[in-house]
Amino acid sequence: MSSWGEFADQRPDVAVPGRALLYQHGVGLGFLATTRADGGPRVHPVCPLIDGDGLFVFVVPSPKQGDLHRDGRFALHSFPCPDNEDAFYVTGTAVTVEDAATRGRLAARFVEERERFAVPAPAAGDVLFRLELRSCLLTTTAGHGDANPRHTVWHNAIPGS
Repeated sequence: MSSWGEFADQRPDVAVPGRALLYQHGVGLGFLATTRADGGPRVHPVCPLIDGDGLFVFVVPSPKQGDLHRDGRFALHSFPCPDNEDAFYVTGTAVTVEDAATRGRLAARFVEERERFAVPAPAAGDVLFRLELRSCLLTTTAGHGDANPRHTVWHNAIPGS
């Protein structure tokens, strides 16, 4: 697995537009897919945070949080764009972040990014996960209905992962 920073260092041509797609509405927004205990998919919107070298997400107490504790595999997809069919998708494994300083910094960042909405800080039961990356897909288009979308794929190339 790779951190967001390792991925961004290797492929800034994918990471920069990918970040822009996740933050296209001024705050991080995406759909997080997990695997239920019965093997079925579960997809819900989340608010990812890109901070320094990491891609993170707070997950409220929920079946999705349970999914990530049981089976950390995830897929994160950007929200649809209003003017085109550009998209960004990452897969990997979610890892629980226990460090109080990191949690505090990211909770403050979460609130700061959403200041205009008066969103409270993540609650004590909200678990912070670091999303370690296995692969990414960036799709760029000339607009809705583009018959020739361009797909750029990145796969983790770190030995032992």
